[in-house]
Amino acid sequence: LTPGNPFPLGATPDERGVNFALFSEVADGVELCLFDADGGERRVALREVTYNVWHGHLDDVGPGQRYGYRVHGPWDPAAGLRCNPDKLLLDPHATAIEGEVRWGEEVFGHRFDAPEERNPADSAPSMPRCLVTDRAFDWAGDRRLQVPLEDTIVYETHVKGISATHPDVPAELRGTYAGLAHPAVVDHLVGLGVTAVELLPVHQFVHDAHLLEQGLRNYWGYNSIGYLAPHNGYRATDRPGGQVEEFKAMVKALHAAGLEVILDVVFNHTAEGNHLGPTLSFKGIDNPAYYRLVDGEPWAYFDTTGTGNSFDVSHSAPLGLIMDSLRYWVTDMHVDGFRFDLATTLARQTGAVDQHSSFLDMVFQDPVLAPVKLIAEPWDVGEDGYQVGGFPARWSEWNGRYRDCLRRVWKAEPGLLGELAQRLTGSPDIYSGAGRGPTASVNFVTAHDGFTLADLTAYDHKHNEANGEGNADGDNAGDSWNSGAEGPTDDPVISDLRARQRRNFLATLLVSHGVPMILGGDELGRTQRGNNNAYCQDNELSWYDWSDVDDALLAFTKEAIALRRSHPALRRRRYATGAGPGRPAQRGEIALLRADGVPMGDADWRDPAAKSLMVWLRGSAEPESDGTPRPDGRLLIALNASEIDIELRAPGPEWGDRWRLVLSTDREPSKDEWGAGEARPALSRSLMVFEPA
Repeated sequence: LTPGNPFPLGATPDERGVNFALFSEVADGVELCLFDADGGERRVALREVTYNVWHGHLDDVGPGQRYGYRVHGPWDPAAGLRCNPDKLLLDPHATAIEGEVRWGEEVFGHRFDAPEERNPADSAPSMPRCLVTDRAFDWAGDRRLQVPLEDTIVYETHVKGISATHPDVPAELRGTYAGLAHPAVVDHLVGLGVTAVELLPVHQFVHDAHLLEQGLRNYWGYNSIGYLAPHNGYRATDRPGGQVEEFKAMVKALHAAGLEVILDVVFNHTAEGNHLGPTLSFKGIDNPAYYRLVDGEPWAYFDTTGTGNSFDVSHSAPLGLIMDSLRYWVTDMHVDGFRFDLATTLARQTGAVDQHSSFLDMVFQDPVLAPVKLIAEPWDVGEDGYQVGGFPARWSEWNGRYRDCLRRVWKAEPGLLGELAQRLTGSPDIYSGAGRGPTASVNFVTAHDGFTLADLTAYDHKHNEANGEGNADGDNAGDSWNSGAEGPTDDPVISDLRARQRRNFLATLLVSHGVPMILGGDELGRTQRGNNNAYCQDNELSWYDWSDVDDALLAFTKEAIALRRSHPALRRRRYATGAGPGRPAQRGEIALLRADGVPMGDADWRDPAAKSLMVWLRGSAEPESDGTPRPDGRLLIALNASEIDIELRAPGPEWGDRWRLVLSTDREPSKDEWGAGEARPALSRSLMVFEPA
């Protein structure tokens, strides 16, 4: 052992061996624990401490070495100090982790019957191991796609779920990184027309003990423990640490197909839970540095996540770890962006939400992160936690108000026309005041958390009994509508209405300004049988059922995506100028019209019974992102969200002489062309899109 270097943190191999470095400002001593393939342990005390980093260099180890740490220091839970050298701890900067936690009292720092007392049981036999990895990889030919946000169409999916039952993916690859990269899956994504896959968490995570006891697993993965390590449960290879190379190969294959990769990252909390949770890593390394503790009661955790703890991003250690993780996934793993789970927690500098928090400022100034996509889930469960529209200009946000509005509109609720106009045009009421544009709004109707699209139109109530919580979990107010019967039905009228509603949601999403996000499997008609919180269902309930595909819905989704990609009027970086709620009617880039083709007036916006709207668009005023002129690209969108059929009248010739139907959620529209001033029927709950004939 030689002194080595305090930076970079983690295990860094070189031509002589490996440098190990671990931060802890509360430790009295740190032991590096080296393991052989049979579990034999050799401990090496790290003697050097620089800037609260314990470090040393070993010449006799290299990639593939299994390791962990034991941290000696004060045990005083009442003061928030939880060092316990009997617990093997994972390196926060580990780039690969082998194995899973085997739950028992030994992995807890305290005794079950006396939480204030230190537990002397050795946790090593029940803990995963960190692995030293070789970061070399042949990226030849890979390039950053940098798809402009206005051209981006996000597809949210699960690494395992998308290929777990795919008949064209070899059995040994299903549910893995290699399975997602298989041509059968990639061809589906490319054929669909999306531009980015947003992956549910792939950081190493832990399966909760209470789920395993019920025969369930943490399927979604929002229980992170290793922020630089790809989850080992998604690897096809048996080679220790092979998940790193397999993940890189997946990214390379998706890039080659023109698809960006966005990671859902969970920096707001960890798998260690509250004061009664296990000691797996951060809690035993430096509890008061990594976690936000309650003022005056440091034994307790300040929790704005609903999970028991919150990362303390006002401290340099967790903030540095987050930044190291983000940079690593961009530089070493070549990902294209991040979606930040419960991002509001990361913006809490001293407990309150702060637009100039250290985290937001660090991200803003970082040159490595400058070209990547940053998407916030702009809420948490703390005070003032709902922050839609509250993030800085650098960020896009999941727009929960878009989701809620669209669901209520297609249920035919009254008084929503003014809000609908805002949501269709990129939510300027939310974002324009902050100097942002339509791409600040990530529009979605469904996501992993909640009903699938098929279930949104088939259930009024959640059916989460399979989760083992007496149907008490999950959202009770999802604005779903079963269209007339709860669950599966043989009634053809209800089935037809459900099919049209699914088309309505997808069509509205894809003609709205902003960044559309589709929940993976919605295009196939995927159902979770009414379960709107399938976080623990690592089985056929959550996996895509490739044997039962709604071919008509899939074809319609492709058609709607192709329309969006071919029409610049739908893909805007800046807000369109023209008529809208509170704005005069004029021919600019957009106009909002009544069902009779007349521009909307102030009284029309206030009419609670009004449930139909026409949107006239043109795209010529805004150039492409590379500066080339855009074609005029005029479109006319006609939306009838009422419960009854109505008559539409095309606007006068000054808006366009003749229109041709290019997309319709009514499977039997009355005619394909529509002249200026002409009337035509519009089916109840339907949407049509026209371009100049």
